[in-house]
Formats: sequence, structure tokens, C-alpha cells
Amino acid sequence: MRKLFVSITFLGLFLLFGTQGYAQNTDPFQKIKTHLNEVVKDIHQTTEPELKREKLDTELTGLISTISKVENMDGIPDTDRDNLSDLRTDLQNKKDELNGENGYARVPSNQLNDYATFVQQDLEQADSVVTLSLSTALLIVIILLLL
Repeated sequence: MRKLFVSITFLGLFLLFGTQGYAQNTDPFQKIKTHLNEVVKDIHQTTEPELKREKLDTELTGLISTISKVENMDGIPDTDRDNLSDLRTDLQNKKDELNGENGYARVPSNQLNDYATFVQQDLEQADSVVTLSLSTALLIVIILLLL
């Protein structure tokens, strides 16, 4: 498993820095923000409320899955693992609120744009509170790209 972690890290570094001349942005944290921004724009442009809900649910599920995968990899520092666990729990709570599960009231259809923006802003602010190593953030970006 360690060889897989090292291989993924080297592949990620190659993809991230090896193509630096072709890409304007090589900061994994910024890539995550850009990804979230694109998702929120797509949700805002969608007219059907149930499709908005489905897209946001799919994105939250993907983020939760990605974080779980990275969290369970060998070689992830304990502090990163703890921070990822907190972030995963926060995302699960947002998903539960979106769908009205586990004691949360369901987000009304007419508030889905605002909720998508709230989720985006909350995750962007979390990046200043949740500290992750560069390699852990890079793994998140790689897995998001593979989804």
C-alpha cells in the first residue's frame, strides 16, 4: 500500500508540476475551490429544483467518498487524518440537511441556489481552519479528477 501511495504521490506531483507550463494554477487548494465554483455555477444555471438537489447531492457524495479514500490511505499524517474526519462529518451533515435526513429539515427547493453557495463558502472558509499537508490536498485533487 505504501508503494501505491508513493506512486500516486509521484504521479500527482508530475501532473501538478510537470504540466506547470500549460496550466495557470498549480495550487491544489485553489483547484478544489475552482472545482466547487464550477459545481455551484452549474447548480445556479439549472432550472429544475430536483435536478439542482441531485447535482448537489452527487457532489457532496463524491467529496465525502474522496475524503474517505484519502483518509484511509497509508502514510497520511494523523493530524491530516483527524482534520479529514472532521471535514467528512461536516460534509455528511450538509448532505443530510440537503435531503432532510438524520433529524435535519430538508432544504426547500426555492433555497437550493443559496444552499449551494453556502456550502461553497463554508468549504472555502474551512480551508483556513482545516490544515492539510500539500500531499494530502494533492491526493484529494487527484481523486476528484478521477471521479
